[in-house]
Amino acid sequence: MKMIQKLKFIFEPKSVAIIGASKTPNKIGNVLLRNFLDTKFPGKVYAVNPKYEEVLGVKCYPSIKKINGPVDCVIIATPAQTVPAILTECAAKKVGGVIILSGGFEEVKRDDLAAQIREIAKKYEMPVVGPNCLGVFNPYTKVDSIFLPMYKLERPKPGGIAFVTQSGAVGSTVVDLTAYYGMGISKFISYGNATVLDESDYLEYLMNDKTTETIILYIEGAKDGRKLLQTMKKVNKIKPIVVLKAGKAAGGQAAARSHTGNIAGSYLAYQAAFKQAKVTEAEGIIEVFDFVKIFEQPRPKGNHIAVITNGGGIGVLATDHIENEGLVLAEFSEKTKNALQEILPEYGNVANPLDLVADAGVEAYAKAIDIMMDEPNIDALIIIVLTQTPPIDERIIHVLTKASDDRRKPIATISIGGTYTEVYRRILESKGVPSYNSPLSAVKAIDKLVKYANYQKQLK
Repeated sequence: MKMIQKLKFIFEPKSVAIIGASKTPNKIGNVLLRNFLDTKFPGKVYAVNPKYEEVLGVKCYPSIKKINGPVDCVIIATPAQTVPAILTECAAKKVGGVIILSGGFEEVKRDDLAAQIREIAKKYEMPVVGPNCLGVFNPYTKVDSIFLPMYKLERPKPGGIAFVTQSGAVGSTVVDLTAYYGMGISKFISYGNATVLDESDYLEYLMNDKTTETIILYIEGAKDGRKLLQTMKKVNKIKPIVVLKAGKAAGGQAAARSHTGNIAGSYLAYQAAFKQAKVTEAEGIIEVFDFVKIFEQPRPKGNHIAVITNGGGIGVLATDHIENEGLVLAEFSEKTKNALQEILPEYGNVANPLDLVADAGVEAYAKAIDIMMDEPNIDALIIIVLTQTPPIDERIIHVLTKASDDRRKPIATISIGGTYTEVYRRILESKGVPSYNSPLSAVKAIDKLVKYANYQKQLK
């Protein structure tokens, strides 16, 4: 528990030392130091490498011991065999926490080196992230140990989504996509081999993190399945967890062992644990995004869904998926029916889904949404907008953003199309409006939100 509390030195350090700082462009030690300089990290940054007197204009120390003053966080990017000795020096220096990016431990059967790291960390109660990882990124404090250059991998803005990942490759992909869609994150944690701290420890930390609202967990294999189950149960009651499990088949399990040195284990056991903990399981990276963005919406009171559309066929498809997922099409009160009839053309019919017809403009959407927000029989709204129709223009973004910000009911939007439509979707995503490019994706996301809301109600 004490190590978990000390993670603040890694995520919120006042000073950082990069061991293995390098003058060679594109080497990890060079990229790391440049990250901290380019983002204008507000604390002190120290370079450590006995080969140099300075790197990128920063004074370079021969070892961590030679630095005057305290060091909160140390990032190690040196060969595996050098790490135990460096870690011992960090302990003597009373460093707050350590990130080990270096590979060459359990994943290549160097369990002896891993054991040394574990022993030193536990003896001095010093939290260690890694080894064999990308480390952490905190946009709030500008801590960035991701050694991929910023021009190749864009960093997301501050937000409420935390991402805990066993794989650096999957992690970097999600970070890049999050930034691309304008979504924000609170913490990124790539923990690699989990030699000292594991996924359960990071979940525990995030449970009490004020900036984190939703947690994504990518996992290949846990060393302590029982601990993971109990932690997920505890954390998911407070903050929703969306989990992506890899290594489901035999080939994937073998790959996981050589990747991070962890045995993936039986997928059926993990699946049972996910169900018991009531976490939301995704089937792939795209579904992770589909689910996590809906959790930023308010919790629905029930499972009655209303659909607004300007394309009848897409509304029918959404209706099919609503019924297939076990959700219910909401029935409108007479007051709502009368109000909706006034905004429809003479040939329009009040029904659910509500077809505003292809010549409906932005004003019709605004009025229909307002009416449905007042309807007590509706728990959530799915709003389909075919942006290709002539009456729809950029004002629809304001209408949908206002609906999302209303917070009385959750909404999900659907827009299907090419380049023009995707521009609209990216803008909506950047404003926190859940946007989907298929009815199935939107309905499945709403269903996950409904299930989580029901779970939280049962706890009260």
